[in-house]
Amino acid sequence: MATGVVTAPASAAAPVWPGPGPAVRLGVAPFAGFALSAALALVTALRAPTGLAVLGLAAFGLLHNVLELRYVAGRFAVVLAGPLLRLLLVLVTGIVLCRLLPPSRAAQTVEILLAYGLLAAACRYGLRGRPRLLAGSAVLLVGAGAASLSFPAYHFVVLAHLHNVVPLLFLAEWSRRLPRGRWAFLALQSGWVLLVPALLLSGLLDGLLSQRPGGWTDRLAAAYTPPALLTPEAGLRFLAVFAFLQTMHYVVWVWFLPRYAPEAAERFDARVPALRGGRAWALGAGAGALLALLFALDYAQGRSLYAALAAYHAYLEFPVLLMLVLGLGAGRSEAGRPPGGPQENAQGAEVKT
Repeated sequence: MATGVVTAPASAAAPVWPGPGPAVRLGVAPFAGFALSAALALVTALRAPTGLAVLGLAAFGLLHNVLELRYVAGRFAVVLAGPLLRLLLVLVTGIVLCRLLPPSRAAQTVEILLAYGLLAAACRYGLRGRPRLLAGSAVLLVGAGAASLSFPAYHFVVLAHLHNVVPLLFLAEWSRRLPRGRWAFLALQSGWVLLVPALLLSGLLDGLLSQRPGGWTDRLAAAYTPPALLTPEAGLRFLAVFAFLQTMHYVVWVWFLPRYAPEAAERFDARVPALRGGRAWALGAGAGALLALLFALDYAQGRSLYAALAAYHAYLEFPVLLMLVLGLGAGRSEAGRPPGGPQENAQGAEVKT
């Protein structure tokens, strides 16, 4: 069976969604890896949430940026292409420029408008041929955009946590290739994405939180806590949630998906030969080392620069996920295969790990 990407003809009523990918039979290792990572991340988030958030960002921030962009651009090559990709890159570059400017209400307003422009572009593409749903999505985007513009502080707090939660949707999409054990896999992912943060926010683990307010702890807690809920206790809870989810976010992008979805990297290599093979890892690691040095010299400046560069990977994932949620993945898939069915590799055999 040919494995090349088959794109939709220009006259197609609905866009094409990538097929499930090669079938994978998971052994014990991935389940144990996620469980052990979640346990270690939770313990560290309780004992030292500030250190975990800061050091984790310095060590894996830019590396996971590169690897996540590689996966998304490779896995969803049939979606992120042509005029849509060019439009998204223009909009995200505008967001990057806003983040490089001195912080101001005007810069925040422009970033919010550009962010909703991204979602509007995704809706227009993903709901082509479904005018009622497109009109409904437009109403929802206008309402959500108005709320974000009225309460920008809440917008950016939600955005920070949402970015750490979206791996659940990518993992759910990836799990379509599992011939068995899919529900056990999704239950494990839902546990660390949803249940652990709920447990932390409930206050049941407050007695184990050893961090004390002050300094960078207060600054980070304010950045990741809804303003109306910001108290010393609630701030530590939200900071612990962010540190935990950020760490697990890195586990997904730096360990799991590079290992268990290698075909996405292969497609990216075909699109961007300059970053073929280990060059993407070298770029991420090298840039990360420079960022870590800047963090050591001036953390505030390093954090601002990282926030700007990270806009590319953080914002490009949202149009893809929005199209997935809107049901694009339930339509036609590449090579004429219905989504959800097992795929074969180039030799016609199921891929096993």
